[in-house]
Amino acid sequence: MPGQVHVVDHPLVQHKLTLMRMKSTSTSAFRDLLHELSMLMAYEVTRDMPTHTVTIDTPLARTEARMLDGKKIVLVSIMRAGTGILDGMLRLIPSARVGHVGLYRDPTTLGAVEYYFKVPREMAGRDAIVVDPMLATGNSAVAAVDRLRDTHPRSIKFVCLLTCPEGLATFHGHHPDVPVYTAAIDSRLDSHGYIVPGLGDAGDRLFGTK
Repeated sequence: MPGQVHVVDHPLVQHKLTLMRMKSTSTSAFRDLLHELSMLMAYEVTRDMPTHTVTIDTPLARTEARMLDGKKIVLVSIMRAGTGILDGMLRLIPSARVGHVGLYRDPTTLGAVEYYFKVPREMAGRDAIVVDPMLATGNSAVAAVDRLRDTHPRSIKFVCLLTCPEGLATFHGHHPDVPVYTAAIDSRLDSHGYIVPGLGDAGDRLFGTK
């Protein structure tokens, strides 16, 4: 379906997201919560990932069992805040390859400006999961997926903690075939391009900067 949005409403996800929203949450607690929430999100986003059958020996017998095609998965982090989600997901998918897209938001135009791009060679045949805590204006997400499409991955998914109607409209206006996985769809953007009620600047809260 074009414009798919999957809201991960598991109680643990929502509980941890609520703690992250609180302005009283410390940097270290915010970081830990993001890692934990990312692992829970990874469980959902990989639900339909391909597996292959291997022969293994249990303590009692030889049997056929399924394993994830981990080397086919590429986690693509939109720097810098995407690093927090990346670290959590790698705990569950340690064999995944990693890519990075460096973008910053122009404070005047709110447009995305690229300063770095590196992904594994031979992306064809790989499943890419793009991660960034916030899908706000949608400009960074669109720019990252635009660049990623040039490498011709087998599939692309986008994972974020929070988004809003404006960001989803912008993103799916450019990439209607890329599903979005999020923990919540908040009400709106403010005049500075921040999600409301949101949780503030995810990068600043993750790294303790302003």
